[in-house]
Amino acid sequence: MKNVHGNTVDYLAEAVVVGRFGAAGALPSEALLCAELGVSRTVVREAVKSLVAKGLILTGPKVGTRVQASDQWNWFDPDVIAWQARAGLTPEFVRDLQDLRLIVEPAAIRLAAQRATQHDIDNIEAAFAGMKSAIFEGGDYVSHDLRFHQGLLLASHNRMLVQMSKALSALLRTSFEISTRRKNGPLLALPLHRAMIDAVINRLPDQAEAAVRVLIESARADIEQVLASRSRLPSLKQPPPPLRAALKRRVAVAERL
Repeated sequence: MKNVHGNTVDYLAEAVVVGRFGAAGALPSEALLCAELGVSRTVVREAVKSLVAKGLILTGPKVGTRVQASDQWNWFDPDVIAWQARAGLTPEFVRDLQDLRLIVEPAAIRLAAQRATQHDIDNIEAAFAGMKSAIFEGGDYVSHDLRFHQGLLLASHNRMLVQMSKALSALLRTSFEISTRRKNGPLLALPLHRAMIDAVINRLPDQAEAAVRVLIESARADIEQVLASRSRLPSLKQPPPPLRAALKRRVAVAERL
């Protein structure tokens, strides 16, 4: 549970992200913010400092306290990503993250195929088992899928890539929820996930990269289809919806996995 400072930062940040103060508008005075939020001037000032550090706002003697242009925000900060995700994922935001995913994940899985420890592999296998169980028995597929991909990024043992995994989490969850809308989407993607694990276990970086690229391009196509149809993107304010148990289990697929 966040303290008063954390709640104040969240409140102001989400107000900035949704455009309450305008694209380059001024924030209300300290006195007004204190009255609105029921906090002290010290709390408001510290919250403003936090948002300045994250690039959301700018302060100065001549400009006051104003919203920064969104291209100045620190998009690698997990808090900024979380605030945008809660405010609503825009097509531009999703496409930017999709481009980042296409850059980061193939490089990460190549490193994972060279550096993964048995502990890394055990965690990825456990996530895969959770995905498989959700498909055939019903349950939370998305959280296991997210754990699977985060496990691969962790297995790269590169601190920069691990940090990027936090920025990618919003996109990964959005992508996975969209894939669950497609008929048999999770089931059809399961062999590719198995191929990724096997390539990492057998130290085959080329095969690992090829498998993840196919998966990412498929996810990109799913997302673009949703964007083109102007359907609403999944909301990240609620837990991901569980899968229903398959009425007709694809035994042949299950046996191969």
